Order: sequence, then structure tokens, then C-alpha cells
Amino acid sequence: MRIVAGIVAGAWLLASSSAAAADARIDAWIADALPGLVASYESLHANPELSLEEKKTAESVARALEDAGYEVQTGIGGHGVVGVLENGEGPSLMIRGDMDALPVTEATGLAYASRVTSRRPDGSEVGVMHACGHDVHVTALVGTARLLAGLRDAWRGTLVILAQPAEELGKGARMMIEDGLFSRIPAPDHAIALHVDAGLAAGQVGWIPGWAAANVDSVDIEIHGRGGHGARPHQTVDPIVTAAHLVTALQTITSRRVNPADPAVVTVGSFHAGAKHNVIPDSAHLQLTVRSYSDEVRDLLLASIRQLAEDTCRAFQCPQPPDVRVKDEYTPAMYNDPALAEKAAGLFRELLGEDAVIEMVPAMGGEDFGRYHRAQGMPAFMFRLGSIAPARIEAARKGGEPLPSLHSSRYAPDPEPTLRTGIGTLSRLALSLLGTP
Repeated sequence: MRIVAGIVAGAWLLASSSAAAADARIDAWIADALPGLVASYESLHANPELSLEEKKTAESVARALEDAGYEVQTGIGGHGVVGVLENGEGPSLMIRGDMDALPVTEATGLAYASRVTSRRPDGSEVGVMHACGHDVHVTALVGTARLLAGLRDAWRGTLVILAQPAEELGKGARMMIEDGLFSRIPAPDHAIALHVDAGLAAGQVGWIPGWAAANVDSVDIEIHGRGGHGARPHQTVDPIVTAAHLVTALQTITSRRVNPADPAVVTVGSFHAGAKHNVIPDSAHLQLTVRSYSDEVRDLLLASIRQLAEDTCRAFQCPQPPDVRVKDEYTPAMYNDPALAEKAAGLFRELLGEDAVIEMVPAMGGEDFGRYHRAQGMPAFMFRLGSIAPARIEAARKGGEPLPSLHSSRYAPDPEPTLRTGIGTLSRLALSLLGTP
């Protein structure tokens, strides 16, 4: 028994020593590479590309992966890039980052602020900005890929680095999958990713087990009335009144049809009708965003929206039924494998300390990272990366300027500590999921 115990203790000490050595090498690599990574981040931030237009960003990722020794494939599902590094027998791990920016005119005042502009369909000009932190995601992805390539003696298996286009449209993951992604790469045993958080301090991370992002559907409703003079409403069928009643009725779906324990959102984000004070129009147009986690609740929400729209129009004697269109493009809910999430949280606590690892509540935002798990079935996990200077958070708590949210023209990550934490956590989580020599 003492001999066995001695062998077990010796193996544990060897593994612990090996892990400590790897940690020291990771820290040294990040410290040495950080100035160049920050410069790369600033360049990405200053030169953002909209969804489906990520050509130059994809080219820079492909070059970096090739230089690090990866076998690279480009043009997957648009501008998608995949790098594969095989390093002996062992598990296969996929790490994903997204590349696209938003049509937002930057107002951060940073020296490296974006001055890129784009034309809207109506011909007007709008700025282009990495207002959702995908520049951080790309930099952390490439940094982690380079670090792990230089640490090949510390792991075994296959590493798949995936740079995805068009996340902001909720379609990039689907495009890559439909273009044969999983026939081009070894089947991943796990998939991991990070996403910046605009409410967490740089140096902190957040984690959520289970459902972590929502099904996101967009619904358009066209209500057909019969227009006329505003002074003679009795001669019309007013689509504005009909639509106003429908807006109110839609709120009863989540309050009276959905189990209170099941998260659900039905929001009317746009209501357009008419063009003059004294003219009742012929139609009214509503645009809805619909959020849920489970497919059952999603089906209930969409069916209820259609039924209420049709019944409301019938009650107000509209001349024809409404047009209810659920857009084909939808973002499915993202599920964080609970066991993988717990494993990651424990590792992060060892690395950053208890106070820096925050268990967060599920959000109703969308994130198409969930499509990879749905398509392939492997455990997947996305964690949140703090990105705001602690002094800014403290000032906001004391009544100072509120923190800008993601997608805000004023969102500005604190690059050095954000990237240091992002690459440090992502690489260590990767090593824990790959094989050992």
C-alpha cells in the first residue's frame, strides 16, 4: 500500500510540477508577446470590416496561423478561416473567434479609433466599429494559437483554430457548417470560445453553466387596413389602432402563456404606419425580436404571435389577414456543457483567484457559437472576458459616467489586461482539454 501510495504521490507531484512549468512558460510567452499583440489589436480596431466583408481580417489570421505551423484553409462559408495543428495521438479541440464589426460610428476618442465608413442601402454614410469586441476575440484567438504552437511539447492531440465571419448577422456559423466545415477538420471532442463583457473588470472572467444565450427570431407583421380621412374614421379600418391593440396583446404571451420558470421575451422594436396627421393609412408594419431557450418555448411564442395577429385583425374587421413572416435566419440558443463549465471555472479560480471568477446569470442575447454544438454534439463552453478598466467600473458605481454596453459607440476595452487574461485563460483551458505527453 505504501509503495502504491508513493507511486501515486510521485505521479501527482510530477503532473503538478509539469503544470507549474507550463504556467510559467505561458506567463513568460504572454509577457514577451503582449506589446505586439496590443499593436495587432489596435490595428484591427482601427480597420474593422462589416459582416460578410471580413477579407483583410481573414487574410491576417490565415498568415499568422501559417507562420505558426498550422495547416490553413480559407474561404469557408465566406471569409471563414480554419487552422489545424496535429500533434500526436490525443483529443481534438476547436477554439473559435469571430471577426466581424458593426455599422456604428465610433465615439471613444481613442488614438486608434476607427475612421472606416460604409454606405447604407439608402446611400447615407455610417461608421464601422468593433463595438462588440471581436477585435479582442481575433487577437486572443491568434495569440492563443501561436502560444500553443510553441508549447507543443506540453500537449498531445489536434488543435483546430476557427475564425468565423458574420456572427453579428447570426449566420456565420451556419455558413461555415453548410460549407462542409466538419468534413474538413478532425471531429472536435470539445469546442471553446470567449466573449468580452462590458460590465466585468479586465482581469475577471464570467461563466454560466447550461443555457447561456437565447434563440433569437425576427418577426415582421404587416397589418392591412382601409385608409381614409382622419376626420372620418368610421369610413376606414384603422391599421394603427389594430396594431396598437396587437402590441398590447403580444405582451400577454410571456405573462400568461409561457411557464414563468421558462425565460421568454417578445419585444416590438419597430412600429411604422402613416405619414400625415390627418390621414389614416392603409397598413401598419411591426418588427419583433423574439427570444427563448428551449425549442418548445420558441414554437409556442411564434405560434402565439401568429394566432394573436390573425385574431386581432379579424376582431377589427381588417379586409384581409395579416402577413406574419418569421425570418429564416435565426440564432439558436447556446448551451454551455455544465461539466465543462465547472471544470473551466475551477481552473480559472486557481489561476485568477476566487474573487475574479464570477458565476453570471443567463442572458437573452444571441450568439451563434451554439450552432457548432448542435451540429456536432460535442461539449462546448463560452466564457465571458472582463474588458473594462477597474477604475472606470468603480467610478460608475459611485455615480459617475455609466458604463457603455456592447454595441455602444463608446465601448472601449482596456487592451493589455484584457488580452493578458483572455490568452492566459483560453490557453490554459485548452491545455486541460488536450492530451498530455
